[in-house]
Amino acid sequence: MDPNSMTYNLEAQKDDGSCVYSHNLAQGTWNMTPECEELTIPVLGTISLDDQLPDSINIQGEGNTTLFIDIDGTIVTGEIDFAGNINVEKQTVSIDPGLGVPLDVDIEGDGAVYLDNTGVMDLTYSFNLPPPLDLLGSQSIDCAITLNK
Repeated sequence: MDPNSMTYNLEAQKDDGSCVYSHNLAQGTWNMTPECEELTIPVLGTISLDDQLPDSINIQGEGNTTLFIDIDGTIVTGEIDFAGNINVEKQTVSIDPGLGVPLDVDIEGDGAVYLDNTGVMDLTYSFNLPPPLDLLGSQSIDCAITLNK
């Protein structure tokens, strides 16, 4: 009988304890299957972010909407609404996109979790390569990530 629940039923006559909240559902360990664009860098070859991302992530929460997404030791913050929609505002983290050195990478995107313990995330990773490759300009990789518990 709680309109903030993902399972809210307007016609419910009593609280049967079956409410599911998106913030609670999102928390825990999720298996992930990334499908990221590849980046080809002259001389170095192709970078596949799919190979750099872990097989699972851990999500913790704070309050009713804040999520902390642990991607192999790197924490990305997101916000989830009552319907399960997740928004990751642009933030800078230090990760190795496959070059052997950590880079400052801007991550942003969105996604959702669903009642059947599945979810999706669409994230964009933007960064500048280290010198002398920085002459190639800013780089960006889009990732479509499928999640399941």
